[in-house]
Amino acid sequence: MPSPEFVVAFVIVALILLVITAFVSWKLAISNRIKNYEDKVGSAEEKAREIKDAAIKEAVTLKKEAKIEAQEAALKTKNEVDREVKERRAEVQKYEKRVLSKEENLDRKLEALEERELKLNAKEKELDKVKEQAQEMFNKQLQELEKISGLTSEEAKEYLLKTVEDEVKHETALLIKEMESRAKEEADKKAKDYVVTAIQKCAVDHVSETTISVVQLPNDEMKGRIIGREGRNIRTLETMTGVDLIIDDTPEAVILSSFDPVRREVARVALEKLIVDGRIHPARIEEMVEKAQKEVENMIKEEGEAAALDVGVHGIHPELIKLLGKMRFRTSYGQNALKHSIEVAHLSGLLAGEMGLDVRVAKRAGLLHDIGKAVDREMEGSHIELGVNLCRKYKEAPIVLNAVEAHHGDVEPESLIACIIQAADAISAARPGARRETLETYTNRLKQLEDITNGFKGVDKSFAIQAGREIRVMVVPEQVNDSEMVLLARNISKQIEEELEYPGQIKVNVIRESRVTDYAK
Repeated sequence: MPSPEFVVAFVIVALILLVITAFVSWKLAISNRIKNYEDKVGSAEEKAREIKDAAIKEAVTLKKEAKIEAQEAALKTKNEVDREVKERRAEVQKYEKRVLSKEENLDRKLEALEERELKLNAKEKELDKVKEQAQEMFNKQLQELEKISGLTSEEAKEYLLKTVEDEVKHETALLIKEMESRAKEEADKKAKDYVVTAIQKCAVDHVSETTISVVQLPNDEMKGRIIGREGRNIRTLETMTGVDLIIDDTPEAVILSSFDPVRREVARVALEKLIVDGRIHPARIEEMVEKAQKEVENMIKEEGEAAALDVGVHGIHPELIKLLGKMRFRTSYGQNALKHSIEVAHLSGLLAGEMGLDVRVAKRAGLLHDIGKAVDREMEGSHIELGVNLCRKYKEAPIVLNAVEAHHGDVEPESLIACIIQAADAISAARPGARRETLETYTNRLKQLEDITNGFKGVDKSFAIQAGREIRVMVVPEQVNDSEMVLLARNISKQIEEELEYPGQIKVNVIRESRVTDYAK
């Protein structure tokens, strides 16, 4: 076995060799790395030189290109400036030519004016000569006319008289026209005064009638007795009178409904008699209806006589008196026909008195003008035709016949009495409340009235007042002046007359109001 010293020495030697080997290896690695670094640096420097050379070449190229572009831009700018200078020079030359042409025109005009002035001066001298010659000729003609007038004095007198006569005729025509217009104005004023006076003097009841009558009962038990067993009493009464009996929840009352006022009156009288008698059965009902018919006939006769007496008309045929009384139970638009005839008679008499006509004839025609309405439900024809036939049958005067026939304008009036009847009939029918209208008809007419006025230019708003007898129109002050208000009111009136149907007349009141507002602070 080797000794320990040998082993130690061997290990030491091995370590030393290992260290030497490692050192040599490290040295070799370092040298190789340095060599690699040197190679890389050399290649980097070469690349840097290449990049530098390329950059220099590119800079030279860019410089040349920039120089070329600058030269091109300068050349382009120079060309544009040259072109603009040429255009400006052309415009200046054009303006110079225009100024020169204007100067030439002015020179020519001045020359023409000078020539015209010379010609005018020459003409003025010629006109002076012509005036002198005309004056000489006028003096000669005047002398000759004086000689002629001295020789033919009669012809000169006739000429002068004819001239004066023509002037007088012309002035007379103007005077006549003025007098006619003045007479028309005074006639219209007097006619209005007559109508107003007659209306104020006549105070006749003109409340509208209805188509029902109400009979008061002593108690509600009477309703059952009127109806009767299985309704035989009410059926008998309705059959005998031709009137509908309405028995409803209305306390202590029975309603009689019929468009025939005479039948309704007969039923009312008969029912009141039955209620007072207390015995209500079919036989008693027939008896009471017959009595009621006779009583109503007597009432009709008395009503006719009372109407004639009220108006003051005498000598009317008894049959016409009965027909007048029958009109007590006749209505037209809800207006009682007899009361309407009495009112027309009074108005006609007053108008005739104002105009100096026969008052009795006017009242007679007014009382009989609607006599045909007493039989128009029983006979064919209009109430005018029937009335004329009745008056002719009972020997009324021709003036009364014409007044009856013409009171609605179907024929021409032949006398002032007929015209008075027309006016009185219109006045009576147009009184507020005289004729009944349905609420729908009334509201529709008011709406149409306001729609017509609102359709005009410059109208701000309008209000129908006094039951549609006046329309107040508020206009825009900036759009309608004072002079245009008159024309606007006239146009509104014309359109209302063309598009609406209404009784009487409608007053158009146009109002223009200007307001200025300020505040004290």
